[in-house]
Amino acid sequence: MSAESWKAQLREIVGKDYLLDTPAALLAYESDALTLFRCKPSAVLLPENADQVAACVAVLHAAKVPFAARGAGTGLSGGALVAEGGVVIAMTRLKKIHALDAERRIAIVDPGVVNLDLSRAAEKFGLRYAPDPASQSVSTLGGNMAENAGGPMCFLHGTTANHVLAADVVLPDGRCETWGEVHDHAQDLDLRGFLCGSEGTVAIAVRLYLKLVPVPEKVVTMMAAFHSIAEACSAVSAIVAAGLRPVALEVMDQATINAVENSVYRAGLPTDAGAVLIIEVEGPSTTVEHDVPQMEALLDNFDLLRLERAETPEQRLAVWKGRKGAGGALGRLAPDSYVMDGVVPRSKLTEIMDYVGEVQTEAGLPVANLFHAGDGNIHPHFSYDARDPEQAAAVENAGAKILRRCLELGGSISGEHGIGLEKQHMMAEQFGAEEIALMERLRRVFNPTDLMNPGRGLPMGSGCAEAFHRHGRIQNG
Repeated sequence: MSAESWKAQLREIVGKDYLLDTPAALLAYESDALTLFRCKPSAVLLPENADQVAACVAVLHAAKVPFAARGAGTGLSGGALVAEGGVVIAMTRLKKIHALDAERRIAIVDPGVVNLDLSRAAEKFGLRYAPDPASQSVSTLGGNMAENAGGPMCFLHGTTANHVLAADVVLPDGRCETWGEVHDHAQDLDLRGFLCGSEGTVAIAVRLYLKLVPVPEKVVTMMAAFHSIAEACSAVSAIVAAGLRPVALEVMDQATINAVENSVYRAGLPTDAGAVLIIEVEGPSTTVEHDVPQMEALLDNFDLLRLERAETPEQRLAVWKGRKGAGGALGRLAPDSYVMDGVVPRSKLTEIMDYVGEVQTEAGLPVANLFHAGDGNIHPHFSYDARDPEQAAAVENAGAKILRRCLELGGSISGEHGIGLEKQHMMAEQFGAEEIALMERLRRVFNPTDLMNPGRGLPMGSGCAEAFHRHGRIQNG
């Protein structure tokens, strides 16, 4: 089938204004928030509803055209790109909240609903949606599910997979199914769990059934300022070892603090601190009033520069504005950013941060650190200019070194950003050949022709991988 033919069929489905194929229109879809990888699709579709998604997928399957679903494009692993000739299915017009069941604490939503919008809609019922990635004001729930996004609150509430009950999905040939069970009945095969974090390689979610949680009776937010990032990491370990369960434990280093305080996200953070630790405790008033003094007493054992509580809701919002706006603040420092995503045991946080400093010195590129310390999920943030091939190669090689060190310390190459294109070359370093072969077999049960987000999340041949690469191959060492 010629490109003219399948494009004509797709225009009939979505309408002529919702198939984009001009160079200017496609430019915004050639990368996600990880600009290390770029590739311009041949077309972008913006379907209006689930039926249109299924019809478009059926046409692309029949025409043997590769395709990938995309949310808001905030992903940080190159997970929603297609090689030249492929099609992006942008889900941003599917943005309805179909139902909020306050009694059962369930939301039924389209995948294009923005994360924060769901919590705002549920607030009048005394409920909220717990997963809160830093991009929650713009990222979509479908994209969050594809990458199994976390966020600061995941230390207590878990990641997206812990809050997805079921999903209506479109399979790679256009057939529709429901995976999961809204009433939490046990199933022999957990396809819902298989879907979460599958990076759009086995099905496209067109409707989500999500758990909501009660808005806590009381919330206390604290900010502890330390002389060094090592001391902040030690404090995190001490809090967890004491059996205390804050909802969030977030660390920002001095480079991040300065970037925030020099931006529109300024939150009054101490720029003389080597690092700050943001601690949030929530729950029944009696629990919070018991736990917070214990944490403050524990923190008094450290040589703190400052320990403060947010005294008003406005102060609390300012602290979180600074934390969640940090990525945007750091984005002002250079034309391009590489935000990494590795995991280590909490006991190894100091060691991995020391290593990040060594890599920074070796690469000669500025690095800032902000991370979910409670989960050991680090996010080194490199600032660089991708127009310089040497800088682009240096930043990717630096990232690979840090991820290898995460593995050596007993961690993982991803906590919440996914594998995408960024980490495919490292899958064989974390998993054995038999494990990868099993993953491939499972994916091909649902995606046998590999047209849906081809090869993503698993090792692909160098020729295929280079179709997306904007510079030379990374070094093996």
